[in-house]
Amino acid sequence: MNKSEALDILKKIQAGEISPEDALLKLRVEPFEDLGYAKVDHHRELRRGVPEVIYGAKKTPEQITGIASAMLDKGQQLILITGLPPDVAESVEKNLPLKYYKVAQIGIIGEMPKPNGIGKIVIATGGTSDMPVAEEAALTAEALGNEVVRLYDVGVAGFHRLLSKLEVIMDAQVIISIAGMEGALTSVIAGFAACPVIGVPTSVGYGASFGGVSALLSMLNSCSGGVSVVNIDNGFGAGYLASIINHQRR
Repeated sequence: MNKSEALDILKKIQAGEISPEDALLKLRVEPFEDLGYAKVDHHRELRRGVPEVIYGAKKTPEQITGIASAMLDKGQQLILITGLPPDVAESVEKNLPLKYYKVAQIGIIGEMPKPNGIGKIVIATGGTSDMPVAEEAALTAEALGNEVVRLYDVGVAGFHRLLSKLEVIMDAQVIISIAGMEGALTSVIAGFAACPVIGVPTSVGYGASFGGVSALLSMLNSCSGGVSVVNIDNGFGAGYLASIINHQRR
């Protein structure tokens, strides 16, 4: 059940179209469905504003198909599946209308919504190697109803590339800065931007980058204000948080 469905029930009580007892019965429907291997949270959209997302890594095609089918049966319009390997996606596609994005390893069932956020979410990467994480963030944000602008390969090794996009940076409602190596891009962008900046460290880099820990620590120690940081390679978390910020209306 989503917020609009719950609100519709309350309006029907107010209009006298249904009794409080009948409304209570509708609202008391079990908030999750036990599939044995998963407990599908059908009330998450009602609580959080966003329905449950399937984390596809380490799940079998049968498990993903079962979970997604349960969501569809309850009327969920769009299903986002993250961390979805290509071979598993191929199996799921045989049973469900899945659209697969290989770079991001994301599967989507349903139509993308029209953007309804306040402004634009800008996603910038230090290098092309950061694109898988960036695309996960971008597709997540788009699936949650946001307009996304992609600025790829604008890292500090060629600072002029970022400077050429300052107008885009300054026009953003929220920025997701994605970088590996030393992760300097996030501090630099935050020094220009008037909006919140979400840093995403990636595991891209040579040995001393420690699989993204170096970039993580650099972003956490940023001297620029307005920076928050999510976990290493967590494009989904960044896209989700950016969407919340972009939908905050006074």
